[in-house]
Amino acid sequence: MLLVDRTIEDVLRKYASQYPVITITGPRQSGKTTLCKKVFTNKSYVNLEAPDTRQFAVEDPRGFLAQYTDGAILDEIQRAPDLVSYLQEIVDDTPRDGRYILTGSQQFEVSNTINQSLAGRTALVKLLPFSMEEISSSYLLPSIDNLLYHGFFPRLWDKGLDPTQALRDYFETYIERDLRQLISIKDLNLFQRFVRLCAGRIGQLLNLNSLANDTGVSHTTARNWLSLLEASYVVFLLQPYHRNISKRLVKSPKLYFYDIGLVSYLLGIEKEKQIARYPLRGQMFENMVVMEVLKYRLHHGHGNNLHFYRDSKGNEVDLVLTKGIDLFPIEIKSGMTITRDYFKGLKHFCKLFPDNIPDGGGLIYAGEKTQKRTEVSVVPLAKMNNLLAGKSI
Repeated sequence: MLLVDRTIEDVLRKYASQYPVITITGPRQSGKTTLCKKVFTNKSYVNLEAPDTRQFAVEDPRGFLAQYTDGAILDEIQRAPDLVSYLQEIVDDTPRDGRYILTGSQQFEVSNTINQSLAGRTALVKLLPFSMEEISSSYLLPSIDNLLYHGFFPRLWDKGLDPTQALRDYFETYIERDLRQLISIKDLNLFQRFVRLCAGRIGQLLNLNSLANDTGVSHTTARNWLSLLEASYVVFLLQPYHRNISKRLVKSPKLYFYDIGLVSYLLGIEKEKQIARYPLRGQMFENMVVMEVLKYRLHHGHGNNLHFYRDSKGNEVDLVLTKGIDLFPIEIKSGMTITRDYFKGLKHFCKLFPDNIPDGGGLIYAGEKTQKRTEVSVVPLAKMNNLLAGKSI
């Protein structure tokens, strides 16, 4: 197995010198365990999904933690959440930086537990699947359509797995293991239909009524299911940007998935060559770029500052990165040829906030040429990190 260097490694090392506990959350199979073992080579590793280990941790948390007075990697901490309260006692009584590393695949469950017991004592980081930059550092970066079909889960890249088979296994495992930990769903077929319908609406404004009606469930059920998908790092809701300039701004979030390969599987795509002709290819490209920007932020130790802009007249910018009063708008286009229409939304947005866009805007597209225009930096997908690295946002 090729051990890919993860961007977030330096962030973890820094936090290990500042906090007694580091908590890493992210989708299942995003590489959390491999990352922890690579960065914290001197730590004991404990998998709390192992039944005997979990039983010991749940029934006798003090005795369990007494085995690891020098610290440990506690994987899937949400399986034994009461351990966190006992960890608080340990790190308060004998403070030592970088002592315990916690991981979890359910962000709401983990964050609630952490906030109650380890607030101020732990650094919180999120690890998403591979970024394009991480893939290109160890593999030959494939075509855009291959990325859209393949997705970014490390295991698929490490083992060269067939995406359709591997992502089917991933989805079935998610339903059987993660979902049943969070809630009891009476009709799994209906839930699977709901998830597939979500995949068909990527890049669109969230319309829960439509999703509920098309699935055949109540609005309340649809809302609860969507919250589950958020909690387990399947879907990502991009929030709209608001700044009291108008009451005509859209207030609904846009729907995306954390991994575009899973979207391809849920849409029934079984071969890479089907991507080029697929009606949602533009939205799939947009989903991938939004996630790449989010990975760039999170894996460099920054928070999520991503939004989008849309008003009732149809003026739109795909991404708006915020930092205080400063803004950096980004348009995303799946075409390979730059046209005048690509800049329409950016120009409108820049006119609305002339004093808040010090770096101009950005355009990420599927072509190959880089252009530096008066108000917009145009970059191909493969060089998008150059665009982000040069900005103050």
